[in-house]
Amino acid sequence: QVQLVESGGGLVQPGGSLRLSCAGSGSISSINAMGWYRQAPGKERELVAHITGGGRTTYADSVKGRFTISRDNAKNTVSLQMNNLKPEDTAVYYCNAEGLRFGWSPFASWGQGTQVTVSS
Repeated sequence: QVQLVESGGGLVQPGGSLRLSCAGSGSISSINAMGWYRQAPGKERELVAHITGGGRTTYADSVKGRFTISRDNAKNTVSLQMNNLKPEDTAVYYCNAEGLRFGWSPFASWGQGTQVTVSS
């Protein structure tokens, strides 16, 4: 079993910053890719940022230059620094990780989600 737990969401004014963190635990041998997704009310879940095991990053066009994804491979954690937040960034943010369990079986897990609300 692999668990992902997010933290760091909350209410922030437009132009403000938040930092989301996600920690993986359980039967994890290695993690390949990690990412952050978000889902706003009435919309489909979308990719926000993605990072490979080698550190290569990908961002949604809407967050480029404002958000930064990073990871700590030794701690199985991934973070998302969000600056200059806009009301349209309001959503539930989900952490995702893909890798191998001990015993070499693959996994793809999601966190429970953390609410980010950008409002004055």
